[in-house]
Amino acid sequence: MTLKELKEGESAFITKVRGRGAFRKRIIEMGFIVGKKVSVIRKAPLRDPIEYCLMGYNISLRRNEAELIEIEKATPKPCKKYNGVFEVETNKYNTNCCDKKKINIALVGNPNCGKTTIFNFASNSKERVGNFSGVTIESKTAKFNYKGYQISITDLPGTYSITSYTPEELYVRKYIFEEIPDIVLNVVDSTNLERNLYLTTQLIDMDIKMVLALNMFDEFEDKGDQFNYINLGKMIGIPMVPTVGRKGQGLSDLFDRIINVFEDKDPDIRHIHINYGNPIESAINKIQKEIKIPNNISITRIICPRFLSIKLLEGDEEELKRIENLNNKEQIKAVLAKETKHLESLYNEDIETIITDAKYGFINGALKETLKSSNKETHTKSKKIDSILTHPFLSYPIFLFFMFITFQTTFFIGEKPQQWIESLVSWIDNTVVARLPEGMFHDLISGGIIGGIGGVLSFLPNILILFFFISLMEDSGYMARIAFIVDKFMHKIGLHGRSFIPLLMGFGCNVPAIMATRTIESKRDRLITMLITPLMSCSARYTVYILLISAFFTKYQGLILFALYMAGILLAGLVALVFKKALSKKEEIPFVMELPPYRMPTPKAIFKHTWSKGYQYLKKIGGTILFASIIIWALGYFPRSNEYTEKIDQHITVIQHNKDQITKNNSINEKQKNYQLTNLSDKENKLVFQKEAIRQEHSYIGKIGKTIEPVIHPLGFDWKMGVSLISGGAAKEIVISTLGVLYQTDVSDNNNSNLISKLKEQKYKNGPKKGQNVFTPLVAISFLLFILIYFPCIGVIATIKKESGKWKHAIFLAVYTTCLAWIVSFLFYQGGILLGFQ
Repeated sequence: MTLKELKEGESAFITKVRGRGAFRKRIIEMGFIVGKKVSVIRKAPLRDPIEYCLMGYNISLRRNEAELIEIEKATPKPCKKYNGVFEVETNKYNTNCCDKKKINIALVGNPNCGKTTIFNFASNSKERVGNFSGVTIESKTAKFNYKGYQISITDLPGTYSITSYTPEELYVRKYIFEEIPDIVLNVVDSTNLERNLYLTTQLIDMDIKMVLALNMFDEFEDKGDQFNYINLGKMIGIPMVPTVGRKGQGLSDLFDRIINVFEDKDPDIRHIHINYGNPIESAINKIQKEIKIPNNISITRIICPRFLSIKLLEGDEEELKRIENLNNKEQIKAVLAKETKHLESLYNEDIETIITDAKYGFINGALKETLKSSNKETHTKSKKIDSILTHPFLSYPIFLFFMFITFQTTFFIGEKPQQWIESLVSWIDNTVVARLPEGMFHDLISGGIIGGIGGVLSFLPNILILFFFISLMEDSGYMARIAFIVDKFMHKIGLHGRSFIPLLMGFGCNVPAIMATRTIESKRDRLITMLITPLMSCSARYTVYILLISAFFTKYQGLILFALYMAGILLAGLVALVFKKALSKKEEIPFVMELPPYRMPTPKAIFKHTWSKGYQYLKKIGGTILFASIIIWALGYFPRSNEYTEKIDQHITVIQHNKDQITKNNSINEKQKNYQLTNLSDKENKLVFQKEAIRQEHSYIGKIGKTIEPVIHPLGFDWKMGVSLISGGAAKEIVISTLGVLYQTDVSDNNNSNLISKLKEQKYKNGPKKGQNVFTPLVAISFLLFILIYFPCIGVIATIKKESGKWKHAIFLAVYTTCLAWIVSFLFYQGGILLGFQ
């Protein structure tokens, strides 16, 4: 019988894990080992994947993967023998630096264990916290003082183990080896001790100083379990401190204990080895003997020989590469091959499975002596909520409803604050213009700086509202459920449900979303996800959406915005299908994802995340957007004259001379004088406007726009819109500031009107469309579709190169998105014209 055949609500025991390679490796590390009880919780709305309960936590597998796990309902044989530990020399691994008042701490733990929460609370930092795997994708370091010590604390990526399987695992291992932290703070989820302690056993093998934080201890106590963590700490030589990271409870005790361990004053700290049993220990010792020769000091001073020996037995690719530089590599390989063959014949299993089983056997035995379970059902609230949010018929409508409410709310709540900021910007502009003398500096401040960033700044309230809702879904645990319910759909386009998380993060910003693809184990899936993530409408595009939707659509604004986001999702799916066919099929990576319990996000965490994103947006305005606005203004401001404007200046001079003559002529009555002066002033104003329009067309930026105009004309765009698209390559918010700079002088009698009114009033000055509006609803949608799809931004291109390691992927992204944007906008605009829309 296989796990796939188990029905909802039924339980069974694992008897065998079939398969090989990446699937087998990951599945065993996650706890699918012989003898473990597994229960079926529910199936996804499309009947795939399936949610299981294992070791007290919920995890999802696809049906075809569950078919590789054999089970039986009978009570299994007793777990593997618990061999305990054995002690070696103490303080041998002391890494204290010269300065006894500086402590470097590395935070290591499973995803969802609360590492980043502890990091934020302890250091008063503002790093991202989320209730799903893969939020922390790079190390974050903060420094603070505590009881006379300068503490440097680094939050490493969440990882289930330290193998060479995922980028996170390699990053954590490399950091510990190269940075050599004074203390490793191993954060574990107290409600899932057995699964979390697997990583702890690997850290023990690394021969490093450790303190263990039993996080979420309040939830553990609510279960009614009894845990003698003091005895377990003494048994394995690691001090254990209960904490509640989100409330800051236990952190003072935790750092007091860290200081004691750092100073070698803690009574519980001792260096032990996990006893894997005589056959495995014998193999480890033989390999270790070959590694520990004096000539290998370059490696053994960095990496514990025991850890290296274990990893070599497991066939770890990175460690096998490491020994290639050793003089006695052939001797090591010979011993390794001999011991591997002996152990596999003895146990009738591959070495990696043997050692993993031994680790879980140790964990199981240690917990039997120290943990008494109340057998109280946990996470009942999560199960009740999941019965609705992952319901076969309700899950998708609920998800779409949440997204629609998010977008609709941004308009209703964000409208008034947006108007307040616009009024403030207008007041600043009027005040500055009134006080500054006419000239280039006056024009730079008014047109380049205030005109450029003012329109972008007004969308800050909408950005904050959007990130508030995204934060709410992430911190509550709902984001992981979205990945669960969409996995079958994602599988159809060649991706995993896990890919959906970076795609959703892309609604906030494409850069961290692309970085979040590191949690996807398959290189092929990771690359495809990176290449389609820019089709998700980031918050930068969102500002352009709001501008044009507010200007040209008085009704159904939320619906149009919702449709744009859905269009991006649909295009991403279609493009992924194409890439799936184009890219070679690699080894299938299992869809294994933890579904954490729902947790009520704290107001402090929500506020920190929302304001942090708002602050980043303001920094962007003060940096990239300000710089780009000044450059665009300068390109539009120079040259100040040309042969066409000089001719107009001559006409203006004549008119001004005539006005002076009429003013001085006393033979004309006052009524006639006013009439003639008014006519001349109107002519002068028209010439001034004509001069500025011609000057702008012949400016540097006008020449750029005119050059590309034939390419974008079939899309309904004029040259100014083309220029804004080019400038938007730096950041999409610059599209707005560019339009503000380019269109600000077109309405001579209403210099203080806002950008929306200016866009509405723009008309073609010449050509076949002379007198027609530049922007129409059809053109606005065509422009929005182009913004949605084309070249994301320089930051995204740089991130793609960094994450993929190759420029060709970044260049390909830039080319394919821009070509696709042109095709989609062309079809939409020309199709609309044929159907009679304007």
